Amino acid sequence: MTDTGPKGSSPVFAAAVIFVGVALLFFVMPNIMLWLADYSPWLAAGFGALAVLSFFFLFWLRARYQQQKNKSDS
Repeated sequence: MTDTGPKGSSPVFAAAVIFVGVALLFFVMPNIMLWLADYSPWLAAGFGALAVLSFFFLFWLRARYQQQKNKSDS
């Protein structure tokens, strides 16, 4: 039986919000990188690297939050 309460839907909602946010970022990323490349190719590469790393950073922050939350619940 699945948990449909607030505790059961929270991870799904958080993952959906993160996924939509990252999808929007990756959708506009090529245009932003082309615009930045007019100024400096290094600037465009830096933005691309930060955009990709932000995806992993968000999930790392989420995992840390969940670990702290689980420690306080125990």
